Amino acid sequence: MDRPLKHLSITMTAFILSGSVASATANKPRIVIAHRGASGYLPEHTLASAAMAYGLGADYIEPDVVLTREGIPIVLHDIHLETTTNVASRFPQRKRADGRWYAADFTLSEIQSLQVHERIEPKLGHAIFPKRFPADLALFQVPSLEEMIRLVQGLNRSTGRDVGLYPELKSPGFHRQAGHDIGKITLHLLEKYGYHKRDANVFIQSFDPQTLKYLRHELKTPLRLIQLIGENSLGEVAGVDFDTMRSVTGLKEIAEYADGIGPAMNHILTPASQNVKNLIKSTGLTEAAHARGLLVHPYTARADQLPAFVSSWDDLHRALFEIAGVDGVFTDFPDKTSHYIQAVRPTKTR
Repeated sequence: MDRPLKHLSITMTAFILSGSVASATANKPRIVIAHRGASGYLPEHTLASAAMAYGLGADYIEPDVVLTREGIPIVLHDIHLETTTNVASRFPQRKRADGRWYAADFTLSEIQSLQVHERIEPKLGHAIFPKRFPADLALFQVPSLEEMIRLVQGLNRSTGRDVGLYPELKSPGFHRQAGHDIGKITLHLLEKYGYHKRDANVFIQSFDPQTLKYLRHELKTPLRLIQLIGENSLGEVAGVDFDTMRSVTGLKEIAEYADGIGPAMNHILTPASQNVKNLIKSTGLTEAAHARGLLVHPYTARADQLPAFVSSWDDLHRALFEIAGVDGVFTDFPDKTSHYIQAVRPTKTR
């Protein structure tokens, strides 16, 4: 699977894979984070998707966390329900004035009465990824976070593996307005299942730096925290300047409350030429983060949605691991990422 390195063109501005650079990256642990489970194969954030990701060799399962009306954590990427469930037909009158159905307006029982399908564009009904699992096969349910934890721990027991959890706290500010502390609620549930020490096999991630600072400094969690870094243009968190986060000053501040960063792939890789694919260089963000003791776990590797500047899955992963030197990657296809790592380094340690 691993082709000769000449298939990935690198300029002198890139980090050449020889000498000290190659030796520095050769034996680094590289973790596979199943992005919303095995979402390239089954509808995201379902128990089936998580179980498949586990079987495909993921090191961590990522459950995004949203709260119900009662404040119960469920596994859902959005604070809305209509993009992945049949809520519009099941509860047509429960939409808000903006035309959306919010998980915070429904009880756990109501949400678990819904059918989950592949992610769609609600207004048109088109699947976002048309070649993935058929969007008209709504065979699944929205799990609670507790159910997801029990599934992963059950599989750890039956297989003897130690796959971890990588929950993301979604829209903490929105939940605060609804009267719920999503950070505290999630920590308490994790603690219930034994995730309360520094060496617990869990990361907690969020785009919201204030929430991560609250977890670290006020709630005193010893768990590993990851600061997600998005685009200012998308406005993931009001008042947060993600461009500044990627600066030396920003990374220094992140290191005071978090253990790593989760940037978009275009934050760590960039074309060395606008006219030639696979001519790739590092932006320097990974190196700057490592210099401050921060892990780097970029998002999201998708075999059916490659960045414009690469030609193949292998080329993307060479760029991520060998040019940028990341510590792990969020992937919709955990088997493909795991296979790449195994092919490059059969004696992979986790």
